[in-house]
Amino acid sequence: MGEEKGVYRVLVGKPEGRRPQVRPRHRWVDNIRMDLQEVGCGYMDWIGLAQDRDRWQTLVSACNEPLGSVKCGEFLD
Repeated sequence: MGEEKGVYRVLVGKPEGRRPQVRPRHRWVDNIRMDLQEVGCGYMDWIGLAQDRDRWQTLVSACNEPLGSVKCGEFLD
């Protein structure tokens, strides 16, 4: 009688089938790319820009401003 109960089957049984596939995790780089695309700067060389702290800080500060105020050409000198 005890073997027919659901709790016992879960404890002793083996699952059938396969687990569903999980979507790939976002990397830090992917998040940066998505953020730059949101403000319209998806095409820029952000890795090269990040090497210069002053210019990177200017970009980050400008991206915190309301949408439309960021001009990506200013950062590609």
